[in-house]
Amino acid sequence: MPKSIPRAGSRRNARGGSRKSTRKIPKGVIHIQAGFNNTIVTVTDIRGRVISWSSAGTCGFKGTRKGTPFAAQTAAGNAIRTVVDQGMQRAEVMIKGPGLGRDGHYELFVEVVY
Repeated sequence: MPKSIPRAGSRRNARGGSRKSTRKIPKGVIHIQAGFNNTIVTVTDIRGRVISWSSAGTCGFKGTRKGTPFAAQTAAGNAIRTVVDQGMQRAEVMIKGPGLGRDGHYELFVEVVY
């Protein structure tokens, strides 16, 4: 007798809860890639696994506004607030790229933590 194929909406295949696990991360690395057109902020743990990320484009900025320091600061704030809620207390900052988003993050780091 052939096996019956479970339907997509059946309760047997349903996952309970969300897929993301909220693990405590005491220390991490904040990677900032500052280009002329966009700034991408990625927060990883010590081993390099991505915990959170954000960019000026995902924060709602479009066109040439994505390359501004304010857009970079907003993207960094979004990425950092999520990991502070997960318990991150210390972080190293790695900045890469020639863009305007290189500066302006330092005040934000102090503001978010305190």
